[in-house]
Amino acid sequence: MNIEIISSLLLPFAGTSLGAGCVFFMKRDPHPALQRGLTGFAAGIMVAASVWSLLLPSIEQSEHMGIFSFLPSLVGFICGIFFLLFLDHRVPHLHINSDRAEGPKISLHKTTMLVFAVTLHNIPEGMAVGAVCAGWFSGTAGITLSGVFILALGIAIQNIPEGAIISMPLMSEGTGRKRSFLYGVLSGVVEPLGAFFTILAAGHMTLLLPYLLSFAAGAMIFVVVEELIPEMSQGIHSDVGTIFFAVGFALMMVLDVALG
Repeated sequence: MNIEIISSLLLPFAGTSLGAGCVFFMKRDPHPALQRGLTGFAAGIMVAASVWSLLLPSIEQSEHMGIFSFLPSLVGFICGIFFLLFLDHRVPHLHINSDRAEGPKISLHKTTMLVFAVTLHNIPEGMAVGAVCAGWFSGTAGITLSGVFILALGIAIQNIPEGAIISMPLMSEGTGRKRSFLYGVLSGVVEPLGAFFTILAAGHMTLLLPYLLSFAAGAMIFVVVEELIPEMSQGIHSDVGTIFFAVGFALMMVLDVALG
């Protein structure tokens, strides 16, 4: 495995860790408007990545199926949605700015459930990087090495504010700076792990690749619709989240098309 692939696998985790490090030089939570904007930015990047880096390569790899070339992408996408839906109902978690926990009714500390919420969010991002890495390894998906790196870079960029959004509220809840940073970092560990296991799955059966690409896309879209869009619309009505969504979408689209 070459250095570019290793870097791509670790980039999203590095972005989360860098964002979590904000607890060492920021004294309070980001302003609500800024938080909505950053959440919208992350949502825009994830939607664009789902389309250009995952769904389109999935469809292209199935072109030999003729008019049914959409089928693997459709199946994988729906399975990705229901996989995250299953986790959403089976893992106890609490979203930022919410007082009501989701999932099984288990007595856990609020801090733990906040970390679980972000961890669920990070799982599909790791799977997405793993799927495009597997596509590059296969040599049949039309995915370039630069395309793998661009997807990982885009996810890493949007993980920086996400790392801050999880670690700063933890500090506000009374958790120490070092522990808040550690929790933020731990929430991102699932990204390289998810990428690694996705690569292993694709390596055992190349025919799974279009399904895995669209599966990751479905999982990411679930996170956007279930979590990010509601969070970027909380509070007093404004267009900040929508504007930053467009910025994130456009940035990821340009990176993927121009450099991927």
